[in-house]
Amino acid sequence: MAPTSAPQRTYERSPSTAPKPAPQLSELRVSRPAPVGRWALIIAGGYAAGLTASAFGVPAPYLLASLLVGAALALCGVVRDRLPTPAGRASQALVGALMGSYLTPAALVSAAPVALPMTVVTAATIALSIGIAWLLARRGHISRPSAVLGMVPGGSAAIVTCADELNADVRLVAFTQYLRVGLVATTAPLAAHWMTSGRPSAASGHPGGGGITGTGLIHLVAGADQLSGLLALAAVCAVGSWAGRRLRLPTPMLIGPMLVALAATLSGAVPGFAPVGVLQNIVFVLVGLDVGVRFTRQTLRSMRRLLPPILVCMTVVSLGCAGLAWVFAGLTGTPFTDAYLATTPGGINAVLATAVSSHADVALVSTVQSLRLLVVVLVTPLIIRQLAASRPQPLSRVGGTWRGPDRLTR
Repeated sequence: MAPTSAPQRTYERSPSTAPKPAPQLSELRVSRPAPVGRWALIIAGGYAAGLTASAFGVPAPYLLASLLVGAALALCGVVRDRLPTPAGRASQALVGALMGSYLTPAALVSAAPVALPMTVVTAATIALSIGIAWLLARRGHISRPSAVLGMVPGGSAAIVTCADELNADVRLVAFTQYLRVGLVATTAPLAAHWMTSGRPSAASGHPGGGGITGTGLIHLVAGADQLSGLLALAAVCAVGSWAGRRLRLPTPMLIGPMLVALAATLSGAVPGFAPVGVLQNIVFVLVGLDVGVRFTRQTLRSMRRLLPPILVCMTVVSLGCAGLAWVFAGLTGTPFTDAYLATTPGGINAVLATAVSSHADVALVSTVQSLRLLVVVLVTPLIIRQLAASRPQPLSRVGGTWRGPDRLTR
């Protein structure tokens, strides 16, 4: 009898707890309704917002509008998760293929004379970011590994991935990196549009831009034969992604397809695979949503105490990069818009979308941004270990908790 009386007492003593499972079940039903269908609607909404922004003449409309849509949905709590992994990987691979298609032999030859200034500017950008991060660590309750990893420009996904291994706060690093990407993705199109407002358009410079000769109403790739172009694009993305993972490249889903597309473009064996038109717009929508949905209320709430100094440091880095762009433009004769986009400390996907929309020299922008990404991912771990070995790290405070150099304390 004892085993049966205990459940009866529990039921009789707390009848108010009986309805609780129902809301929990309903919440589960609401939070897990056909995620594919939900994300399809969100992507369609981002595309519609891009169409509207384009009609009003907004620069980089599909990137900027979808970024704002993603951020609004995340802050309102409508979206609580990241872009689906297949969609994120596909967008990175397609962006890599698009980047590689711009690096034609003529573009590389034209960029060769500025190779030395380009390398110097890349090194100066990284040094500036590390210097500002060092000051941020001294002035705030942030460990030097977290500050450096959060401020270095380029390779956000790779930097966040290696943060825990380098004894940094992954949440702080991710927040700082994606806040920087979001700010640059929002401001770079506006700045580029302002700088190019009086400059003649150079839309014909893209191998797939204005030179589409295929038949039909919808063009998804640059070549005349849409089917073979789409098959070639799929092969470039698949082979590049596989090679990037096997070679352990930084951000393999982006760099791998870019290198394969570069080889295909330079050889001339696989022409006409660059995404254009509707496909290119969808890629930019995915990039914008992927950045925007990261800014949730919980993330902003947990980082609110660190937000002012981080924003100040980001502003200093951005202004410093603009100054380096001005020097680079003066030394090489490069238009300031191209130099600005090449040196801006933003996400390479967002910067490329801005370069395409503003008709900038995408080959130059891609070359400088890719060079900096590779250097950052390869050199930053060595710098972090050197800084960590110099002296003990201070505690860093995130969301009301104090964090040592190794783990979060509760």
